[in-house]
Amino acid sequence: MRLFILVFLLHVTLIAGPKNKLYQLYQEGNYKKACRLGMNNYPQYTRDETFISLYAFSCLKADYIDRLAVPISALKYSKEARSNAAYFSIILMQKKLLYHALIDHYDISMLNLSTTQHVLSKVFDYYTKDTNNKDSNIFHYTDTNDKRITYKLYIETHPHIKKMVIEVFHDKILFARHLYW
Repeated sequence: MRLFILVFLLHVTLIAGPKNKLYQLYQEGNYKKACRLGMNNYPQYTRDETFISLYAFSCLKADYIDRLAVPISALKYSKEARSNAAYFSIILMQKKLLYHALIDHYDISMLNLSTTQHVLSKVFDYYTKDTNNKDSNIFHYTDTNDKRITYKLYIETHPHIKKMVIEVFHDKILFARHLYW
């Protein structure tokens, strides 16, 4: 009987461990580690929408946008989970479309999509509404809600891939730099 209780407690501790660690990493703002932990432990939590949502939000905050594909497909059993999946889907789609437009000079100005407050969504909206600078290599946008915030969008060429860069400036001081490919 004692062996059964010991095995049971060990099992419960191991299962609860990654979920608690994921929450702790997220609370600490260590989004990259939280995203990796969520990705590595996903098979254990395929029906735990709280775990999957936290894993997805970690990846989103770490700018690992492509890693949202797995959580998007798993978030389907509750209203809140489906809402999260839709939110992540919008951002993933906007990233893919904006990258396609910049690299391949594909016109996305006719698109009118739902949006979010994520930096990628904001820049996507500014880009699709920008009718003047489509031949440019660098795009500058001013936040409509706060004129002190500006965005710079451009492509950076690396040895094996081109990367889309969004720089966020606050009062002309670089505040954040996001890289996507």
